[in-house]
This record gives sequence, structure tokens and C-alpha cells, in this order.
Amino acid sequence: MSTLFIICAPSGTGKTSLVAAVVSELEKIDISISHTTRPMRPGEKNGVNYHFVDVATFQKMTEKNDFLEHAKVFDNYYGTSKTRVQEDLAKNIDIILEIDWQGAQQIRKLFKNTVSIFIVPPSIDILSARLRLRGQDDEAVIQKRLAEARNEIHHYEEFDYLVVNDDFSHAVENLKSIITAHRLSLPLQKQNNAALLARLL
Repeated sequence: MSTLFIICAPSGTGKTSLVAAVVSELEKIDISISHTTRPMRPGEKNGVNYHFVDVATFQKMTEKNDFLEHAKVFDNYYGTSKTRVQEDLAKNIDIILEIDWQGAQQIRKLFKNTVSIFIVPPSIDILSARLRLRGQDDEAVIQKRLAEARNEIHHYEEFDYLVVNDDFSHAVENLKSIITAHRLSLPLQKQNNAALLARLL
């Protein structure tokens, strides 16, 4: 049985880097690549970081019910492909969804076997510094992101786990521990080791 791991965090918290590190160190887990209408940032690649589409294409996909979840964030649209997720889950591969709290609410209504993790920065000051260090936004956008971060953090209690990204390596280990512990839970072990348990009994 495969699992959907939902990972949410305010912009600038380091979610994408953390998830990439976790996927590189664990087996049988992959990242769902979302569709977005936001502009491609320097260093990003279409089909790797996101599937970049225009608003008209995104709206057509929404009308065709192509998304498991979708939301508008900072004037841009984001959505999770229904077909891709279903195909990967059918291969018995765990999937990480990097989505916002709105998308997490939608996914939890559709899938029972989800594990949700909320990542927070160690402080608003450090989050502000990280956003400026990226060099991708002007001051007005940074202030908007900081204001939205506070709103997003209010939703942390809706999640199963909370991870603080203070030390990157420590945060990676925490995420890996959550995934490993879930894989060792009784329901999953019972299903994955049914033949062995039958022989032992």
C-alpha cells in the first residue's frame, strides 16, 4: 500500500530543498510535479520543478476535472495532476505532494491514507532573510509573502506532524523519520507482509 505524504510550508521555508533531499535518500518515493501558471524562475525546468502552463490551459484542465486539488496562491494557480498521482500510487510508490493548506484540505477529503506534515521557519525574521536571499521578489512581494506566511501558519494544527526547518540536516532527518515510521505502522506492515505473517501463524 502506497501513501500520499502532504508537505506544506510558507514560501521561503525551504520546503522544496528539504523534499528533494528526502527523495534522494529514500527508496520508493517520488514527488508529484504540480502544474502552475506562475513564471518560471531562474534555474527551473519545465516538467522538473513544475509543469508551467498559461492561465487558459490551466482553466481548461480545471473544467475537465484533471486536478486532484487546485488553488490560487499569490495571484497564480497551482494544481496536482489526478492521472499522474493515481498512476504512481498504482505502482506502489509513495508520493509527496508539495501543496498549500487549501490543497491539503481537498486531498484529505479524497484520500484516507495520507500523512500531512507542516514545516515552519525558526522565526519570521529568518524567513524574511531567506526570502530576500533568494533575490526573486521585490520588497512589496516579500511583505505580501510574510503576511501570508502568518496566515498559513495558523493552519498547522490541521496537520499530523510539525517540523521546524532551523538546521537543514536535522529537518531532513525528521522528515525521513516520519516517512519511515509510517511505513512501519501496523496496518501497512500487516498488508505488506501478509504472506510472512500467515506462515508464522
